[in-house]
Amino acid sequence: MPAMSPTMTEGGIASWKKSEGETFSVGDVLLEIETDKASIDVEAQDDGILAKIIAPDGSKNIVVGAPIAILAEEGDDLSAAAQMAAEASSPPPPAQQQPPEPAPPAQSPPPPASAPQPQDTKPAIPTGDRIFASPIAKKIALEKGIPLAKIKGTGPDGRIIRDDVERYQSPAPTPSALPDATPASSDYIDIPVSNIRKVIGMRLTQSKQELPHYYLTVEINMDKVLKLREVFNKTLGDKDKAAKLSVNDFILKAVACALKDVPEANSAWLGDIIRQYKNADISVAVATPTGLITPIVKDVGSKGLTAISAETKALAKKARDGKLAPQEYQGGTFTVSNLGMFDIDHFTAIINPPQSCILAVGTTKPTLVPAPEEERGFKTVNVMNVTLSSDHRTVDGAVGARWLSAFKSYLENPLTFML
Repeated sequence: MPAMSPTMTEGGIASWKKSEGETFSVGDVLLEIETDKASIDVEAQDDGILAKIIAPDGSKNIVVGAPIAILAEEGDDLSAAAQMAAEASSPPPPAQQQPPEPAPPAQSPPPPASAPQPQDTKPAIPTGDRIFASPIAKKIALEKGIPLAKIKGTGPDGRIIRDDVERYQSPAPTPSALPDATPASSDYIDIPVSNIRKVIGMRLTQSKQELPHYYLTVEINMDKVLKLREVFNKTLGDKDKAAKLSVNDFILKAVACALKDVPEANSAWLGDIIRQYKNADISVAVATPTGLITPIVKDVGSKGLTAISAETKALAKKARDGKLAPQEYQGGTFTVSNLGMFDIDHFTAIINPPQSCILAVGTTKPTLVPAPEEERGFKTVNVMNVTLSSDHRTVDGAVGARWLSAFKSYLENPLTFML
């Protein structure tokens, strides 16, 4: 299993693009790896043959460096590929390891009287000398309460593998045991946790527990932004719908301008130092079928609205398709999470460490406000709520307030960042 990023510790096999016995050339796509952030194609570095697949399509939680296939060169003897694959996928050998040559058919596992074998520390999984199971099979059995002793293994030498555990059917409970129960399958559905979802849970839990969050909220008059957007998009007509601006494009530009005015908010806590960034590389939260991911629009301050719009749309599509490259989602100096399209008025967001801030953007709604200059004494304006979550270790309350004030000023006067 290759490491597709510096932080990757395990991954999955989305699909193999070559079949066993098929030849490949330099640059051919061998397989698609599922990382904690996206699906990435792995290209061949040399010519060769895919002799044997160890980890099939759909395999998950494979540790970086673990064998996933046997490769060979043209002219190699492939007869031993299956045996090599079986040995590579087996757990560390016990003290009474069998010799490498084929074992006699009648040979049985080591007797109980032999030297003590390493025992599984989880008592719910039978781990006697006569039960052999892969680590993932043990993990699934523990989670589902399946007794390994009742499963017949189909792996090498009768070893219990993942498929054996997943195919196991528990005996139906007797009426006397559960008189009023209904089949569990009709009450709920177990959904496997994706690598992305697992990492999201781990990182956000860590962020909420370890980072001293505080929150600042302001209301912003969006009348001028909406008018300017309307004028710009009308000039395009139906010529280029893809180039039409969204409110989020104006928000990203205003974020970058405010970060230039208040650079303390464009920072990261790195333990012994606080790193302050010169460019605004803005992470944009995108919902995907497998979980939330934050592709990065680089150096937003140097780009115009149309460039920001095009880049954001392209990154969002790649994110939903699971095709982001590592450099497109790793890093970032500030995050924007916009739920306005779902008619959410106000929410708070969890900081994406080591960044110091994340901006939660709500919907824009017509709101009555006092207006002494009007005959009626009030008027209707389009108001948007935004909430800044900040890390108090790097961004003090006064700094967060100054940044929000600058951000509000830019959105209420958008021509200032279009000059």
